Amino acid sequence: MWRLVINSGTAESNMALDEAMLIMKEKKTTPNTLRLYTFIPSAVTIGYFQKTNEVVDLDFAREEGISIVRRITGGGAVFHDEYGEITYSVTSTTDYFPSDVQESYREICTGLVYALKEFGVESKFEPINDVTVRGKKISGSAQIRRGHAILQHGTFMYNTDIPKLGRLFKVPKEKLIAHRVNTIFDRVTTLTREVGRTVTREEVIDALKRGFSKAFNSDIMIDRVLGEELDLAKTIEEKYKSQAWNYRR
Repeated sequence: MWRLVINSGTAESNMALDEAMLIMKEKKTTPNTLRLYTFIPSAVTIGYFQKTNEVVDLDFAREEGISIVRRITGGGAVFHDEYGEITYSVTSTTDYFPSDVQESYREICTGLVYALKEFGVESKFEPINDVTVRGKKISGSAQIRRGHAILQHGTFMYNTDIPKLGRLFKVPKEKLIAHRVNTIFDRVTTLTREVGRTVTREEVIDALKRGFSKAFNSDIMIDRVLGEELDLAKTIEEKYKSQAWNYRR
């Protein structure tokens, strides 16, 4: 049985809660959890190893009121659109998934593939950590392990504002060439774009719940965040609010 948490919060509180759940999972004091959440307001999270000013147009982000927070996980920058993106996080013991990191990415991301299939959209997992539709990225994930605990979180773009995403990120021309595309529109897509109608957040949550349940071969039941998790997250949140953390590189 997996716990399902559905909530929303600021970029700082969302990243703090993911980290708190990882810490408590390492101490074996919290259940295996699937969390589905949104960022309010919209935000950008950057990978642990990235240099903020090299990947984000800081002036445009400031104009749009989009905050920037560094994750504890690696990977690339992500635009969390309040009105068109759901972020998932999976927190569990490492023995639930393959010890090989690449295979664990594949197994967890299968939940996303199954969710997309609910809408009649065929997708596939592409190493290292993407899910693509017709060669276009619709989800990217990142992972960290501490002791016997694992946290993987990622994006699910169901109606993301792609023009805004394109302006937010400084995408090197070399990267587009490497993917054999000319613009960001050729590189990423959304569920709404693929099915030709506006998909709602509620539809996506239902599909993700069923998709992960099938991928994990387990029931997933809606539950609450533990008080201990919230208390720990509040103490961690100060780190995610600090310039020292978010602009450390």
